[in-house]
Amino acid sequence: MWWCLSCFKPSTKHDPSEDRFEAETNIVTDISLYEDVILRQRKSEADQIEWAIQDGYNQQETSARRRRQRELDDQIARGLQYKEETELDKSLVDVEDQLLSKIVEESLKDKGKRKQFEDGLVENDEQHALILQQSLYMVEPLPRLEENKNITPITPLKEDTQESCKGKGQIDLNVNRPHSICDGCNSAIEYGRSSVNALGVNWHPECFCCLYCDNPIAMHEFSNTKGRCHITCYKERRHPNCYVCKKKIPSTVEGIKYNEHSFWKEKYCPSHEVDGTPKCCSCERLEAWGTKYVMLADNRWLCVKCMECAVMDTYECQPLHFEIREFFESLNMKVEKEFPLLLVEKEALNKAEAQEKIDNQHGVVTRGICLFEEQTVDSVIKRPIMGPNKELVGMVTEPQRVIGGCEVTAILILYGLPRLLTGYILAHEMMHAWLRLNGYRNLKLEFEEGICQVLGHMWLESQTYSTTSAASSSSSHTPAASSSKKGAKSDYEKKLVEFCKDQIETDDSPVYGVGFKKVNKMVSDSSLHKILKRIPQWTKPDSNL
Repeated sequence: MWWCLSCFKPSTKHDPSEDRFEAETNIVTDISLYEDVILRQRKSEADQIEWAIQDGYNQQETSARRRRQRELDDQIARGLQYKEETELDKSLVDVEDQLLSKIVEESLKDKGKRKQFEDGLVENDEQHALILQQSLYMVEPLPRLEENKNITPITPLKEDTQESCKGKGQIDLNVNRPHSICDGCNSAIEYGRSSVNALGVNWHPECFCCLYCDNPIAMHEFSNTKGRCHITCYKERRHPNCYVCKKKIPSTVEGIKYNEHSFWKEKYCPSHEVDGTPKCCSCERLEAWGTKYVMLADNRWLCVKCMECAVMDTYECQPLHFEIREFFESLNMKVEKEFPLLLVEKEALNKAEAQEKIDNQHGVVTRGICLFEEQTVDSVIKRPIMGPNKELVGMVTEPQRVIGGCEVTAILILYGLPRLLTGYILAHEMMHAWLRLNGYRNLKLEFEEGICQVLGHMWLESQTYSTTSAASSSSSHTPAASSSKKGAKSDYEKKLVEFCKDQIETDDSPVYGVGFKKVNKMVSDSSLHKILKRIPQWTKPDSNL
């Protein structure tokens, strides 16, 4: 079958169905586009959430990684620090070991030098001894060590150093000491310890002492030109002030000469001993310028301080009399008999001494006496008072007959002495009474006066120390009952006790001084009561102390 094709033109007529299709197509397209946008938005949000989750995870992982890195870094730092500290400690230990080794090495070298020096001295001395022996034609020379040609030379000390060595009795070896040796005590000055370099040598600070006062010398108190002494001590020794006139002691052609009291250490011009300057009859001090001494009725001088504690009449002395009797009783040496104690003037004491026919040829001033004979004595019964012109007036004396009721008739003591000095004299005379009342006659004078001095010294010691320390004294066996009944003592009274004791201990008279030293040593080595039992062995003329 044949088809017949022919060309045709489209119809231009509008079809309403086509518009509706197009509209629907557009709607579908728009919906697809909208859905596509929504899908894209949802996908984008999901990606963002995923990214956020992934980012959070990455941040946590990064933080953990950083924390682990920091911990690792800290461990490494601590390890490095420990290593550095270990190396530093090791280096310090090495430095200390090196320093210690150096010190030990120097010390050994110093000891070696000292030993070499001492060996050289020994060798040198041996050679001198050999030469001396040969010069004296000795048959057999002293044995010698092996010859050492390298003898250490002896270097003389400086002149001022030699002078400084004379103060403490040091041997002058004429050699320079090593710097590590103290010139005062001859011992080593420890490493790191302070020392004083003076007069060309080294000293411990406590060994560098003044030759005059024996106290340590600070460097600002020292001058090389003055020797080993304080500058003030040097000036005082070279040109001191007079204690009496307060002026510089004048120079003479023989230099500066002055007198000095052995106990009070007061320097004064020798002229004051003979120019009428008053001297206290108690403490022996001269009247210094600006002070005023008091003259007693018997022309004895008394200083103001001694006057303040003086016993001025017989009645005032009675409590002290009872105290001394109690002191003897506490020593089991009770004085059984009663006899008077009288205070008298110097003239009355000398008169009584003459009537007793006591031959005082021992150069000792009589201040008390124990009477064995009947006689009449002028006793001071009323103390003097200070008058308007600073003179003592109104003293009353009265004659008193002492009778022989027993072997002892009375004890007489000078009035106007301080209580402590009066007590010492009374204790001395009471021992004379005890010896006579117990039948000890014709004793050797040195022994009798010596043992009386010991008892006086013991009483003074009882006034010096408390009852807890009195027993420790060399010649003191003083019990508690012997303590002073006058209460607390002034500083001057304490010093006066030491002065009285010093007078006894330093006395060099042939009877009182020598006798005290002998008997006191016997009492110290034994006891007082054992010595008393040996008294019959020391009667005159066949006995000896």
